[in-house]
Amino acid sequence: MPGSALSVNTFPPLVSLHPSESLLSLAQQLSLQLTDQVPDQGFYLQQDKDGLALVCADQPRIHPVRVDFAAGALAHRRQFGGGRGQAIAKACGLKPGVNPRVLDATLGLAGDAFVLASLGCRVLGIERQPWVAALVQDALHRAIAVPDLAWLEQRLQLRVGDATSRMAELAGDFAPQVVYLDPMFPHSAKTAEVKKEMRFFRELVGADADSDLLLQQALDLVSHRVVVKRPRKAPFLAGREPSLSLEGKANRFDIYTLRKLDKTLD
Repeated sequence: MPGSALSVNTFPPLVSLHPSESLLSLAQQLSLQLTDQVPDQGFYLQQDKDGLALVCADQPRIHPVRVDFAAGALAHRRQFGGGRGQAIAKACGLKPGVNPRVLDATLGLAGDAFVLASLGCRVLGIERQPWVAALVQDALHRAIAVPDLAWLEQRLQLRVGDATSRMAELAGDFAPQVVYLDPMFPHSAKTAEVKKEMRFFRELVGADADSDLLLQQALDLVSHRVVVKRPRKAPFLAGREPSLSLEGKANRFDIYTLRKLDKTLD
């Protein structure tokens, strides 16, 4: 993509001519660079009437990337995605009376975390890129103002940091029964169905080259099971064979079971 700077661990600036108090607070909380100058090239964060978004300055045809729990694909999935019959729900052990505490150690744009929270789980998400966390935090702030989504404030929490080295520290007293891992992996040329804006988002975030370290961290921390989302034909994470796998058309959930999930009060 000519002109657009794409490098792992790049922090896009947050652009606002008249930042609100909440935006100032978010920038301070996540140590984001706040400016009133729109860059000529590369990516930047900008807040508009629909919320915070990642924008590409020199590629206007690329749609802004934002998180929206109240509308669009995530809202449709919450209503029509299959509920507890979804593979992710089965993999994480959800069933009548069982709503495990889930630590999503590779939160990203929080799509899977939102699904699990909407099905009754308490979810703690860890995201190592502050600007990605900003997109999710902004979406949470907007969602809890919607009456039908007010429950998100209690069920989905966010912490910023690198889970590969600080998973237990970042989890604190959350005591996860399930750790969920969805490491970013390089896409092959065959994955043309991925939207252009999401391909560039993935390039900016970068692949999780140290993802093998996540599995052992998760197994050391979790009480019941670790669930790893992988491309269907990808090798096992860290070469470690799971207890069982659930396969879909494009993805596979590898499940590492330590204990059986019993009925919980959470």
